Amino acid sequence: MNDIKAAVPAVFAAFVGVVAGIASALTGNTALGLVAGIGALGAGVFAFFLARRLADARQIQHLLTNELRTAQDQAPVEQNEAAESQRLPESAESGAIMAGNHLNSAVLVDESTGLFSEAFFAVTLDARISAARRHLRPVAVVALEVVEGLPDEPHPAPALMVASTIRHVLRESDIASHIDGKYFALLLEDTPENGAIWTVERVRREILKSNPAVTVWAGVACYPAHAFQSDEIVAAAKTALLSAREWRQHRIEVAVAAD
Repeated sequence: MNDIKAAVPAVFAAFVGVVAGIASALTGNTALGLVAGIGALGAGVFAFFLARRLADARQIQHLLTNELRTAQDQAPVEQNEAAESQRLPESAESGAIMAGNHLNSAVLVDESTGLFSEAFFAVTLDARISAARRHLRPVAVVALEVVEGLPDEPHPAPALMVASTIRHVLRESDIASHIDGKYFALLLEDTPENGAIWTVERVRREILKSNPAVTVWAGVACYPAHAFQSDEIVAAAKTALLSAREWRQHRIEVAVAAD
């Protein structure tokens, strides 16, 4: 119904153009012909922008639906595994622990930081890469590590502080996750290599405002510049992070370009 209402101005402009055109043909009045042309042009321009708006809205709705459906599909699996673990005998305690660990990995939010979980990050990355492939847009993945205690005994900086800074810097369309309690993964939509580097630099500057003693390492990988599949992009970002960690100071490394 909203789409129909939005199209009313275009239909009205087209109607005016048709009426003016008929009147111009009957009377030979060039002014009416000009009105007809302007009305038809206005209808065409409005219809074009309306079509683009509707296409973008449907694309966003499609992505959100896919992500929510994936999350909902996880719920029955978690419930079945939880019920199964409760039926296990005491002698199978180790198996129950493994089942519990599997369930924890499927939680959508990381409880220690409030960021998204690794499972949600992986699902979202797949969806964003698929959309980027259709629309020929870049996607960046950043593996980020923040440590204290250099150069002697480096250890992770307070995760809540880092997570709060990341949420403050990133856009609403971006995704941040805490991976294995060690480093942070950032998913930057419609972002090329230089944009990802600038985002990391903004995160670094904000973190230093809270704790000047930390060191920030980051690895950047982008689709399609460095890899074409989601798992390959994550692996490339992790490899770049390992290269950054070899420096005993702030460092951002970019992945090697795909062959």
